[in-house]
Amino acid sequence: MPSGTKCFDWTVPPEWNIKDAWVKDSSGKKIIDFKENNLHVLGYSEKLHGKMNLEELTKYIYTLPDQPEVIPYLTSYYASRFGFCMSYKQFRKLKEDEYEVCIDADKNPKGFMTAGEAVLPGKSKKEILFSTYICHPSMANNELSGPLVTAYIYNELKKKEDRRFTYRFLFLPETIGAIWYLSVNGNELKKNLHAGYVVTCIGDRGNFTYKRSRIGNSISDRAAEIVLMETERKYTVEDFFPTGSDERQYCSPGFNLPVGSLMRTRYGKYSEYHTSADNRNFISFKKMEESVFKYLEIIKVLETNNLYNNTNPECEPQLGKRGLYPTIGSHKDTTDLVNAMMWVLNLSDGTNDLIKISERSGLKFKIVAEAALKLSEKGLLKITGEG
Repeated sequence: MPSGTKCFDWTVPPEWNIKDAWVKDSSGKKIIDFKENNLHVLGYSEKLHGKMNLEELTKYIYTLPDQPEVIPYLTSYYASRFGFCMSYKQFRKLKEDEYEVCIDADKNPKGFMTAGEAVLPGKSKKEILFSTYICHPSMANNELSGPLVTAYIYNELKKKEDRRFTYRFLFLPETIGAIWYLSVNGNELKKNLHAGYVVTCIGDRGNFTYKRSRIGNSISDRAAEIVLMETERKYTVEDFFPTGSDERQYCSPGFNLPVGSLMRTRYGKYSEYHTSADNRNFISFKKMEESVFKYLEIIKVLETNNLYNNTNPECEPQLGKRGLYPTIGSHKDTTDLVNAMMWVLNLSDGTNDLIKISERSGLKFKIVAEAALKLSEKGLLKITGEG
């Protein structure tokens, strides 16, 4: 997308390219070096080369005094400025001196913003969206975990040939990327989106956190929450709030899409967030693997959830002659599966989907879905809509 592209109230900014940056003391020693850690430069800094005394230099240095060991991650996309970031511990060691400063960078007004998109077609044009972002350099949990988990979800779904829904995967620069995408494709998403998730902060060792869509009880929310309820001992569910990641764009009032976000420790809730401490040591590849499978469990719920009508609603049908009920025994011998069939038959009036039946019966969704499948195969249920 060319720099200068208008998207709603925003404009794609010039493309920023940086080759090097450093601060040298009077002896020529580099006390800040971009090539040592790219977080040392305020993102999107203007080109700079000159000399400054300590008092001048400190005006352009950003630190975190409460976290003296780490380098902050900061950017300035829509305001022209330059700056350096360093640990407060290192900052305290600076002495009165004449410093040479350099930021070898440029902003290209004829540049581009890059995004990625992949689509796996399904039987239905209704879509499930996975959106992640590609704009936080050197952030492991708040950046790398999202694209990694999303890519593995894609690879697993690609193996399945019987996909019910179409799956759309977006890799976008946060905020401006989602805004651009919605400016071009928002109406199509409003027409076709069944469920969606923003994948971020999904690789640390914390318990799962689910942030609901603005709708609050969308199918995205209900599917994620029933999976967490059935599979996790400790987890957090948060209502929607209009800050955070790209869910705030998808859930803006003009679109109000059913997009939530399954995370581990939510952004802003861990001290390593937006610092050099959000590194490989902070994330766990085992936890990312678990996160992939958790999303796949949610997908399985979405794929199998339906609204049904009982085709034989006058009293319960005789299950025994259809091979669905034990021919010897009493209610004491009734299995969870038979119990689930009774619940599905009773509540399948076109208003209760399988998630609701699972919640009301207290039976696991997997058993309820299996019961619905068996009843459908015997002609006792008819699908009337998507859950």
